[in-house]
Amino acid sequence: MRRALYPGTFDPITNGHVDVIERAAQLFDHVIVLIGENPAKRPLFSEAERQQMAAASLAHLPNVSVEIYHGLIVDYARQCGAIAIIRGLRAISDFEYELQMALINRRMAPEVCTLFLAPSERYIYVNSSIVRELVRFGYVPTDLVPEPVAARLRAFIEQGV
Repeated sequence: MRRALYPGTFDPITNGHVDVIERAAQLFDHVIVLIGENPAKRPLFSEAERQQMAAASLAHLPNVSVEIYHGLIVDYARQCGAIAIIRGLRAISDFEYELQMALINRRMAPEVCTLFLAPSERYIYVNSSIVRELVRFGYVPTDLVPEPVAARLRAFIEQGV
């Protein structure tokens, strides 16, 4: 089975993420969306909430699962037998960091390749940070996130959190 990982914080998952995952699901037998932590970020949602939103947003893809993991992505890739790590590239500014990560991952696990995928041009500017910023100002960007996420964002705003 050709398995790939798509790691990220997904706080929350956006239509850009879904677009990349749909592309990856066409290339691989199984894609694992791997929700992790990034110490540099303050997440809006818990890992369990992010996992639930991602699973609901990806339910139309039978060969995609969503898991939570803490640790090095290459270690998880080895554990589950993944042959590739998917990374989304939106802009040239993403490339330098992503290339550095790909090279260190290759050094640590040469059997696991990194595959860069760009989202559709209609989502090229979308990222979770923009979505979180809009939500903090009381706006739910329904055109940028899947419906399960939009529903959770509306609830978040209504709760006044």
